[in-house]
Amino acid sequence: MKVRSRKKDKVNIVTLGCAKNLVDSEVMLTQLRGNDIDAVHESKKDTSNIIVINTCGFIDTAKQESIDTILRYADARANGDIDKLYVTGCLSERYRDDLQKEIPEVDAFFGTRELPQLLKKFNADYKHELIGERITTSNHFAYLKISEGCDRPCSFCAIPLMRGKHISTPIEQLVTEAKGLASKGVKELLLIAQDSTYYGLDIYKKRNLAELMETLSKVEGIDWIRLHYAFPTGFPMDVLDVMASNEKVCKYIDIPLQHGSTRMLELMRRGTSREKTDKLLDQIRNRVPDIAIRTTLITGHPGETEKDFYEMADFVQKQRFDRLGVFTYSHEENTHSFSMADDVPEEVKQERADTIMEIQAGISAELNQNKIGKEFKVLIDRKEGQNFVGRTEFDSPEVDNEVLINARDHYLRVGDFVNTKIVDASEFDLIGIPIS
Repeated sequence: MKVRSRKKDKVNIVTLGCAKNLVDSEVMLTQLRGNDIDAVHESKKDTSNIIVINTCGFIDTAKQESIDTILRYADARANGDIDKLYVTGCLSERYRDDLQKEIPEVDAFFGTRELPQLLKKFNADYKHELIGERITTSNHFAYLKISEGCDRPCSFCAIPLMRGKHISTPIEQLVTEAKGLASKGVKELLLIAQDSTYYGLDIYKKRNLAELMETLSKVEGIDWIRLHYAFPTGFPMDVLDVMASNEKVCKYIDIPLQHGSTRMLELMRRGTSREKTDKLLDQIRNRVPDIAIRTTLITGHPGETEKDFYEMADFVQKQRFDRLGVFTYSHEENTHSFSMADDVPEEVKQERADTIMEIQAGISAELNQNKIGKEFKVLIDRKEGQNFVGRTEFDSPEVDNEVLINARDHYLRVGDFVNTKIVDASEFDLIGIPIS
């Protein structure tokens, strides 16, 4: 075993999974630094002697990535390359007992709502005065988690097991956080939750997402507000009025629909049907012209027949979503679907997912071709190779289309908005040139 010279502790936080986990890691980073602890997030030149892994436990591939990451750092812990290893997040919440037995090199495991207990391992206090404060991993956009947990009974989903019941964050606290982010240069807020359209029912006794968005839009320095993870059942229609009338609210919605077959939606316990979904999408498009709609779908849920799949493919072809992602079904313990036979072979699940994405690629190519010659306000995210890479209001970071601007011909600053004319397009990228 290696002998390490005694020096001041340095913590590296490693984040896996979704944007909600990223927010949790940013809050953890803020609390550690607020306690005068040297902490970084996913340092590429890591010299840290303490590692905290914030895990994901959503589906099989995410769980495997989390386990592989824990094992890699567990080896480093056993070899004396690091002094301490802590694991938190969804996988830890859900499988803590098993993980403790299987990976004893980990010094401690923590659940999704146990940040104060984790901080005690550093002899640090949870500083309530830092609530709403956050050190972000990006300078110009930030995810704003408006609630935690979920009350929905979806048959396939283990999120309530890991995140608990829905709890909304009060508007005043979110405004304070938004002001703090804006003071650090953040220009875009991406609203996230397990179920954003449920926001406010627990504390205001009504769906209060529209008021939240309107209030956040008044924060000085915030130019874009983007809505993610809007559950379709019980969708608050006043949100669409805010989108249509408020220039700071992006004409964009991420609305996970999961399937296009009524029979499958019933098996999934989604509380809706194909007909109701089509009607909702028509209402959204009628009330917010030119809105970009992103959705996610699942292939291979127990009981999915070829007929069900073809109905979903027909749904995608007819709705012509602007953005779309597909998951193959993951058989999750302690969910309702786990009581059913996982009867769709893995290769069939993947073939069906590939077919949906092939359909979507054609739709995306057509929609992007229609943008050639048009002008858009573009937020520059980064420089990559010979291009500056940005997004329009119709695209969210990392998952949607990007605008590429030749860096040899144009000098731009990351974090700036640039009026851009689209001159070419492919399936998932737009090529643009800045205009004065």
